[in-house]
Amino acid sequence: MANMKNAKKKIKSIAKETVNNNNYTASMKTACKNVEKAVIAKDKEKATTNLKTAIKRIDKASQAGAIKKNTAARNKSRLTKKVNAME
Repeated sequence: MANMKNAKKKIKSIAKETVNNNNYTASMKTACKNVEKAVIAKDKEKATTNLKTAIKRIDKASQAGAIKKNTAARNKSRLTKKVNAME
């Protein structure tokens, strides 16, 4: 356990950051799964609307530092390719 005052404060702030990062990544993953489900169901309209929300969530997670910039770009690219490949 931390003894110094600033170390105790840092433990609290790290705990808050961890909760926030987990929320960002969880909502991002859920949005990506919704896009994948729509692609499997071959529902182009639903896939495109879910793609927009997924991209927003990925960008938010990237801005917050929950995921890296290149990971965000890769995820967006893969989802967009899947939606665009639909007929």
